[in-house]
Amino acid sequence: MGLHSYFGGTTIQTLKMAAVPAYSRVIFRPISRTLVALDSFPRHSPRPPFPMLARALSTAAAVQTTTPSTESMGTATVAKPQWKAAIDFKWIRDNREAVAENIRKRNSKASLELVLELYEKMLAVQKEVERLRGERNAVANKMKGKLEPSERQKFIEAGKNLKEALTSLEEDLVKLSDELQLEAQSIPNMTHPDVPIGGEDSSAVRKMVGSPREFSFPMKDHLQLGKELDLFDFDAAAEVSGSKFYYLKNEAVLLEMALVNWTLSQVMQKGFTPLITPEIVRSSIVEKCGFQPRGDNTQVYSIEGSDQCLIGTAEIPVGGIHMDSILAESSLPLKYAAFSHCFRTEAGAAGLATRGLYRVHQFSKVEMFVLCRPEESDAYHEELITIEEDLFSSLGLHYKTLDMASEDLGAPAYRKFDVEAWMPGLGRYGEISSASNCTDYQSRRLGIRYRPAELAASTNPKKGGKSNLAPTKFVHTLNATACAIPRMIICILENNQQEDGSVIIPEPLRPFMGGMELILPKHTGKLTG
Repeated sequence: MGLHSYFGGTTIQTLKMAAVPAYSRVIFRPISRTLVALDSFPRHSPRPPFPMLARALSTAAAVQTTTPSTESMGTATVAKPQWKAAIDFKWIRDNREAVAENIRKRNSKASLELVLELYEKMLAVQKEVERLRGERNAVANKMKGKLEPSERQKFIEAGKNLKEALTSLEEDLVKLSDELQLEAQSIPNMTHPDVPIGGEDSSAVRKMVGSPREFSFPMKDHLQLGKELDLFDFDAAAEVSGSKFYYLKNEAVLLEMALVNWTLSQVMQKGFTPLITPEIVRSSIVEKCGFQPRGDNTQVYSIEGSDQCLIGTAEIPVGGIHMDSILAESSLPLKYAAFSHCFRTEAGAAGLATRGLYRVHQFSKVEMFVLCRPEESDAYHEELITIEEDLFSSLGLHYKTLDMASEDLGAPAYRKFDVEAWMPGLGRYGEISSASNCTDYQSRRLGIRYRPAELAASTNPKKGGKSNLAPTKFVHTLNATACAIPRMIICILENNQQEDGSVIIPEPLRPFMGGMELILPKHTGKLTG
């Protein structure tokens, strides 16, 4: 059955949810986290040779060899992963065709071939390590009995050789495991079967609401309106902080506060718990949520000399709030509406769409975040996009909702809907919101699980037929922008401008602005008698 959205009494039929294929499960399973400072290991270390691999595959050599020299081990080192996800490598291997096709559809740079190669090597080393441990234990047990001195000496030598071989193999196993982790973490989430395949231009329009306003007078963009209404100061901010920063002034301050408070009041009625989050987080949390805190094109501000970053979205600290937790099924869904300031480098951004408030380094935002049972995530994805559409319709915006194409999903999203509103100053649509279903991509990295309420019957007679707790499962996480303040201000100013230079304040915001209905031009100059 399709879900419905309601706008002013009009029912709009949305797309029906398709069945999720068997291979759509995500491949990450969390283990205990280990936080390591980013600067404590090389960022771009070359892959080392593994000289012990040949010995690992040879039964006789394992007992006879000694600790390798510096030359045989090589001087190259493997960068240790900052954290480890218990990735289901067996599932990747068993579904290699589906995973390879998904990587191709997303235009990802992940190397499935290398991941599988490293996995097979790791299995071989693990098998040999276990065999040698068994032989070492057998030798130790034999030495407990009464032995001739010559025979005991043989066992001592054998035990020494086994210990040396095990030490070397275990070192190689750690290096293989680390490199395998680093390579496998680049594999993206699987993709919903209804997602359009291709680049951004292949994205499909799900819904169109309203139409562009036709002006009977010369239209002004938000920069000109802001100057005449004395709402912004970009010049002073550039002197104080640099380009792409701004001061809000006068009614613009009230407008931001009104947008935040109105948005929170609306989503709280939908069962969301309001949050104000930390705005500095550990780099590992950024990575676990699917963002890259380092690199030439990163959007993340990193704090030099620490393993911390400024957040680019409240999705990151909210995602971490239940990290390494087992939730009760009865507590789900958990629905949060988080207010935060967001910080982005906007690396690589250029062109007309960078002017004014459209693309800035710091801005305020209200973000919705949901943790739910896996079978419910598609329905909550539809709920999130419906909430966004209701909010924007209430403000009188003309917008369209897009089902984003596979190459524009990013690594975490299984499916993503974007909302683009008409911006007269740009003469085109501009993104104002998105809603993503990340399934269990983030929760498997963050270690967020829940325990189903039902009990699993025990078949172990030693436990007297008592019931055991059901095994834990990973929650699904979803995120959606309820209100990105600067772009919402752009839409309101440009679409609600009047011929006399004033701007009409949307009716839902007026109670949050002391009943103000208009933003009026400021008249300067000396008073005359």
